[in-house]
Amino acid sequence: MNTWSSDLVVLVADASIESAVRGLLERNQALPIRPVKADVHTHIERDPGCLLHSHDFLRPLASRYAHALVLFDREGCGQETKSREILEQAVEARLAGTGWSNRAGAVVIDPELEVWVWSDSPHVEDVLDWRGQALPLRSWLADQGLLQEGRLKPAHPKRALERALRLVGKPPSSGIYGDLARRVGLDRCTDPAFLKLRRLLTSWFPPSGSA
Repeated sequence: MNTWSSDLVVLVADASIESAVRGLLERNQALPIRPVKADVHTHIERDPGCLLHSHDFLRPLASRYAHALVLFDREGCGQETKSREILEQAVEARLAGTGWSNRAGAVVIDPELEVWVWSDSPHVEDVLDWRGQALPLRSWLADQGLLQEGRLKPAHPKRALERALRLVGKPPSSGIYGDLARRVGLDRCTDPAFLKLRRLLTSWFPPSGSA
């Protein structure tokens, strides 16, 4: 029987994803998972580094951690013509061949992390300092042509976020994603990549006392 020194190592592409992951892991009861001891690292080569070299980065850690997780954006990874599922499978296959077997997973956010921002939670307006604007945030997005009728999220989520922050005079920062992760109801996010992340965590770290 293996005895791991820690539960989880996470390799991410940038500080914004790191902030979001740390915020989510603080909400173990909402996921729901047991409390997890995790270390989060940022790859110096960002999205392409996570795609192509995460197995090299994580190889020496396979005997120390029970599980490994890799998160990066499809947009900017250098292989945008491939689906997120194909990219995830490629990363997971390389991890499996470098000591992780079936203990590691990859989550590719499509197209980019900002897609997780745009839930219909009222906390989104709070975190973005939108309160007091003439229009509700989603109405403003539609008025600006950033949100098409009948769509839940902007087609270009990063551009929409940058425009909204510029209007309210709030500087962009990685902390925004951590704040959202800590406050927005997790059941409101139906993005497939987020659902995979949640599914991996709940399968690896079921709540204490569960069967």
